[in-house]
Amino acid sequence: MTSTTPNANSYSANAASSGSGIAASTAGNSPTFSPLYQQIKALITQSLQSGEWKPGELIPSEIELAARFKVSQGTVRKAIDELSAENLVVRRQGKGTFVATHHEARAQFRFLRLAPDEGVPHYPENKIIEVKRLRAPAEVARLLEIKSGDSVVFIRRVQSFSGVPTILDDLWLPGSIFKGLTAERLNEYKGPMYGLFETEFGTHMIRASEQIRAVCADAAVAELLQLSPGVPLLNVERVSYTYGDKPVELRRGLYLTQHHHYRNELS
Repeated sequence: MTSTTPNANSYSANAASSGSGIAASTAGNSPTFSPLYQQIKALITQSLQSGEWKPGELIPSEIELAARFKVSQGTVRKAIDELSAENLVVRRQGKGTFVATHHEARAQFRFLRLAPDEGVPHYPENKIIEVKRLRAPAEVARLLEIKSGDSVVFIRRVQSFSGVPTILDDLWLPGSIFKGLTAERLNEYKGPMYGLFETEFGTHMIRASEQIRAVCADAAVAELLQLSPGVPLLNVERVSYTYGDKPVELRRGLYLTQHHHYRNELS
């Protein structure tokens, strides 16, 4: 969302005094028209971004949200339908709608796309090789939308399935957000890394953009993955974003696919 999105708590008073309500409060000086449910979606997203409802928490019901924004329940339902499709919230039959969290089992495989050729997908074991703070190289800074030379946290890890090294990950994270992130903390944390980012650093990954190409393992990579130089690997470069389309992680992964495949679903 942009900085022009209105505060959800201030909406009711504005709507009560004006028939244009949300349209007036969200449009600002822009002539672009936004459907009513999209405006409600923007307001709910702003509440998620501000932390009004924390990951894993129950959000107000559709009836309560409709009363809050002075719109129909159907409009709210359509907004939540889109938020659910984007994995920002999760509907649970008979319980309500909850803020999505990376601690849920279903969420762990949303960003982990490597699946075994046989058997059920499972989360890999992590081995942290290196964690250090450094100045962002120009290309890393460009992708993270920070200044060249700004502080970043660099992480290198190997992920193994059933004891077999399969993924070599290099990650760069903005140092201003991930203060205090250490190898010790990563090693002692047993859940998914994105769960740690969410819980301890208030950063929730909501989408990612990836580029994939085929490469061959060089000598250094071959040693870390315990394979022969020249073995083909998938090189996956990912930029992950939080609310407001803000990039908060650059990840370059090398995937061994002798017994796994990269799984994606298009819709």
